[in-house]
Amino acid sequence: MSSTFLKNEKEETKPFRKPEYFKNRELSWMDFNDRVLEEARNKDNPLLERVNFLGITQSNVDEFFMVRVASLHKLVAAGIKTTDSSGMTAEEQLTEINKKEHRAVEKRYSTYWRSLLPLLEKKNIFIKNVKDLNANQYEFVRRYFSDELYPVITPMADDTNRPFPFIANNSLNIAVRLKDTESDKHEYATIRVPNNFKRLVKLPNVDNSFVLLEDIIKEFIGKFFDGYEVKEAACFRVTRDMDLDVAERDTSDFLRSVQKQLKDREHGKVVRLEIEKDMGDKLRTRLFDKLKVNKDEIYEISGPIDLTVLKKLTGAVKGHDKLRYGPIKGYIDPDLELSSDIFSHIREKDYLVQHPYDSFDAVLNFIRKAAHDDQVLAIKMTLYRVSGNSPIIKYLGEAAQAGKQVTVLVEVKARFDEQNNVHWARTLEQMGCHVIYGLKGLKTHTKITLVIRRDEDGIRRYVHLGTGNYNDVTAHFYTDMGIFTSRREFGVDATNLFNMLSGYSRPPYFNQLRISPKHIREFINEKIDNEIAIAQAGRKAEIHMKMNSLSDPEIIAKLYQASHAGVKIHLIVRGICCLRTDIPGISDNIEVHSIVGRLLEHSRIYYFYNDGNQEIYLSSADMMKRNLNRRVETLFPVLQPDLKQRAIDIYNTMWSDNVKARVLHNDVYTMIDRRGKKMVNSQEIFIRQAEEKVRALKEKKKMDREPDTFEVMRREDNDLTLDNKDE
Repeated sequence: MSSTFLKNEKEETKPFRKPEYFKNRELSWMDFNDRVLEEARNKDNPLLERVNFLGITQSNVDEFFMVRVASLHKLVAAGIKTTDSSGMTAEEQLTEINKKEHRAVEKRYSTYWRSLLPLLEKKNIFIKNVKDLNANQYEFVRRYFSDELYPVITPMADDTNRPFPFIANNSLNIAVRLKDTESDKHEYATIRVPNNFKRLVKLPNVDNSFVLLEDIIKEFIGKFFDGYEVKEAACFRVTRDMDLDVAERDTSDFLRSVQKQLKDREHGKVVRLEIEKDMGDKLRTRLFDKLKVNKDEIYEISGPIDLTVLKKLTGAVKGHDKLRYGPIKGYIDPDLELSSDIFSHIREKDYLVQHPYDSFDAVLNFIRKAAHDDQVLAIKMTLYRVSGNSPIIKYLGEAAQAGKQVTVLVEVKARFDEQNNVHWARTLEQMGCHVIYGLKGLKTHTKITLVIRRDEDGIRRYVHLGTGNYNDVTAHFYTDMGIFTSRREFGVDATNLFNMLSGYSRPPYFNQLRISPKHIREFINEKIDNEIAIAQAGRKAEIHMKMNSLSDPEIIAKLYQASHAGVKIHLIVRGICCLRTDIPGISDNIEVHSIVGRLLEHSRIYYFYNDGNQEIYLSSADMMKRNLNRRVETLFPVLQPDLKQRAIDIYNTMWSDNVKARVLHNDVYTMIDRRGKKMVNSQEIFIRQAEEKVRALKEKKKMDREPDTFEVMRREDNDLTLDNKDE
């Protein structure tokens, strides 16, 4: 894209870039987390799933503080006064975030105490206070403390000889105030709640009664301090800046740089301090002073600190299947089963998969088949996030050991998966794979696998492209889409992409793939311009997009321009949305939905009406500045007519959702009014469709195995004849 073109684009969208047209990114994310919290409060959801949603809101906000809030702190510390697209400085954003999060904390704990805990108790599921235990239960926790916890825990004194201990990120700690029984002098100590014990301790002789680990420690905390009286013990937790900023100098020390940064970030600045609400003034003052936190960054918690423990509760509870979602039975096309000749089928046509409704086994089978097929010469693959026990790593290693050329780009900068990915990079190298770490200054976020095979008629390339990670665990609860194809242009593009990632190649163009940085933005702008021209000519013009986040100001301004020109725009945005609807003359042709439900919506779909010649694209990229400017991403078309129609139908089903979808009015989301309308829960529709296909396939296989009645009778006659002959 030329600089002149960029300049003209910005001039065209200038009237649509006023700060009042944009929502702040961080506050929009907090609105999304509130929508997740609504699922915890939704009485239509199974009870244990509501509990899990509450735990998810906590883990979401923990990561938000570790990364996004930490980044704002850095900007403030550096004296940066510039504003974002909504006109807010970093300091103003921090102020608003803390105000909003204080309200969110109250809402989360109100949900815990007033709604979920009483409902759990009605189902005989208890998180008990130590004070409420009967004699047998109390004796159990006393022994548990003496036998299990006491030998492990080390109290850390804080005085003139021993400095205040280091408090690790997100660790749960107990601050203790003591009085020397001889001198009456007050002392202070800290105990870290060990994270190698289950935080939910199951009580004996009952199915689903638990007590929190920290409550047991607090009950018997005096055992650690002989000769002292415990005046007070209260829990606290700190959240630190955990963002990773690797200085990429050269590949020879890149992994070491990442590993060093992983150690260094453990000591990042404290950006949030959570304390028990009834913590006394003396303990508070000491913590505030030692941890150097501002007043706004301190959160008083009226309940168990760190509600992520609730995610563990759903797994710890025995029975109560009706309080959970039922399992999803993913469908797998027989053509993509491991026993099938997968490559011959992909030669004949493309395949579209929608996970988890279509089993992720289709992807695993593709890679496993390639690893063990004697005709496969090479496998090339990008890995961003994989599971802790990934079968894909195993298959790639087996392929390399079988003599195939295996090249794997492992993105070691994938946030919070850095350590895991460094481990897998080393493992793959040890197994004989060629491992690369991407391009300097960019994260490689594209999800692509290229298999080169010697077919009877020559070398052919088989490609899988997806919207989500090659992670066999998250594939069960993230919704994603992908295609399998052997189209020549896709294969050539995939080869050029890997040459670009591993070497010095700069392909002059790509046939079907669009690659960021730069080219996805350019392509989306061209498609929007096309719809604008069609609308200005007085014809039907429509844009439909689905993504995780929409925050790029240039793309938003372009959508405003299209709306102003009369283009009808439908957006499904799960999380961050910095676009505002209902602005007269600006966004009154834009409607935004957000689907938050049982599964995490992760697929990206970009669909343009194009004068009736509908075009639909899938992508690894959201419309965010980082995806368009600082990451290697792919956007790819769905070309086969039946698959294109299926992708459009998938989008339309999600757009018609009125159960789990919220609609955006300016910058406020509300549930869709479905009075007089049929209930449409898109995720449940896809689940039912998958189950129906699974049942139909089972019936077909059963019919294939069982011969018809005539055949059975004929065989019985033959068997009888044989028997007579034997006699």
